[in-house]
Amino acid sequence: MEEGTVEPLDDYDVRQWDTREDCEVRQILDRIADKWSLLVIALLDCQSLRFTQLRREIDGVSQRMLSVTLRQLERDGLVSRTVHPVVPPRVDYALTPLGRTLHQTIKSLVTWTEAHQEEIAAARAAYDARREMMES
Repeated sequence: MEEGTVEPLDDYDVRQWDTREDCEVRQILDRIADKWSLLVIALLDCQSLRFTQLRREIDGVSQRMLSVTLRQLERDGLVSRTVHPVVPPRVDYALTPLGRTLHQTIKSLVTWTEAHQEEIAAARAAYDARREMMES
């Protein structure tokens, strides 16, 4: 193997996250890791919600950004959109079975974060103190 190259471990190749525009894995990761998508998926865990309910629950999201996020999640097969033929029109959003599998992964990530938040806070404080000492 050439010096400076990374050998994949257990058939896991980080190059699959290539930053080229046409890299499908990178595009999917960009979509599901964005903060609005994570919040939408978390909120739709056990219930379907209307657009206005989602917007009310997600602090700071604009109407346009929520629309774009929901459309992208629907396109990716993670969220379903149901239009009810009533006046005024009622639209409900829910996780698809595929979206529910992703929610389990997100829950694991949140659980890990909660379990390690104190260690991360301590590491941040130590880093900031070192930086401050270096800059003074």
